[in-house]
Amino acid sequence: MTNNNYAVMVKGIGKRYKIGVAQQRQDTLRDVLVAGARKIGNAFRRDKIAKASVDHIWALRDVSFEVKQGSAIGIIGRNGAGKSTLLKILSRVTEPTEGYGELRGRVGSLLEVGTGFHPELTGRENIFLNGAILGMTRKEISARFDEIVDFSEVEKFIDTPVKRYSSGMYLRLAFAVAAHLEPEILVVDEVLAVGDADFQRKCLGKMGDVAESGRTVLFVSHNMSAILRLTEETIVLDKGRVIKRAPSAEAVDFYLNRGMSKLGERYWEPDEVPANAAPFRPLAIRVVDKDGVTSDSLRSVDPITIEIDYELEQDITGLRVGFYLNSTRGEAIFTSFDTDSEDLFKEFTMRPKGVYTSRCLIPADTLNEGRFVLGVNASSYMVRRYFQDDQALSFSVDASGAPGTHWPEPRPGGVRLPLEWKIQEKG
Repeated sequence: MTNNNYAVMVKGIGKRYKIGVAQQRQDTLRDVLVAGARKIGNAFRRDKIAKASVDHIWALRDVSFEVKQGSAIGIIGRNGAGKSTLLKILSRVTEPTEGYGELRGRVGSLLEVGTGFHPELTGRENIFLNGAILGMTRKEISARFDEIVDFSEVEKFIDTPVKRYSSGMYLRLAFAVAAHLEPEILVVDEVLAVGDADFQRKCLGKMGDVAESGRTVLFVSHNMSAILRLTEETIVLDKGRVIKRAPSAEAVDFYLNRGMSKLGERYWEPDEVPANAAPFRPLAIRVVDKDGVTSDSLRSVDPITIEIDYELEQDITGLRVGFYLNSTRGEAIFTSFDTDSEDLFKEFTMRPKGVYTSRCLIPADTLNEGRFVLGVNASSYMVRRYFQDDQALSFSVDASGAPGTHWPEPRPGGVRLPLEWKIQEKG
């Protein structure tokens, strides 16, 4: 039965794309003329086009859910699961192929950097334009103008066309506009992808304020800690379909453990690797115990080895390959890269074409009991990120016999270090 107290209702939404067919915009007279010329040219080879088979892919299929007013809902899933497509449909940026959605109230959207701003207009003009689109009066926008500018930290450039802004400046202003013009529904797609740590904290704090004020929030993020902090329920998408909706803690646990190898090893199929990762190609990641056996169940008292196999299709300069170690709730434990050592940094500044294995030894008596998630990163610092998989592999650690386990209570935290203590009696 449908609940009438909803802010968002989605019924059977599907979105289909033609593979290899660009969705073109025609913003200028030149664009229109070029498009017309292409149509004339294509008319001469229409017979060939008609014979060619056209493949389709469903980014979303049969997605249905309701969100009650005042709820904060997370949306998570792997890359390509359909998260951004769903938010674009709800924000009326694109139309669904099938199904429909209904939103009650003004919608403020922050999708990707650039959405909703006119590049030729100044920051000031874009603030008023966005407010007008939301149905606000000039007086209402003016009342919030100073707060928006202060939050965005772009006061010096507020009368500069936004096409001259850096991506960070663009994002700060876009988020400030979306969050401060008081839409009844706030739709945010991975706001933490751009910007420094301080601004990310400001964003999370402001989104928390929005949620507490009784407005509805739809939040897409790969940051599980942010999902757990800001949302009550979370929807998990996979291959364009809703596979779970549950309280956020339960949904996050389901997502982080689903699909990850239970055998301590993960191989990447060619279709799992984005084309823009080249010339880096990940092959496998595994967790190895003290005897050299691949396993997903290890002991805290023994050393643990992480192995990452990869191929370089051409020479790469400045490459670093490493992992993120996180809890299943998304809390960071530590990060390590294969060129953290100065000697290895010098030796492998230029890494020739070939197949490699990077190994990292985690010493005995380091990790606490629990389940951990490994993410993989291959990048050239401040130059390019080749590949990243935040949930590549999971494994468990048994702390039996570790320092302090004669005390029976579980200890919080991801590490259980054998720190040196001294007890001295002062007589």
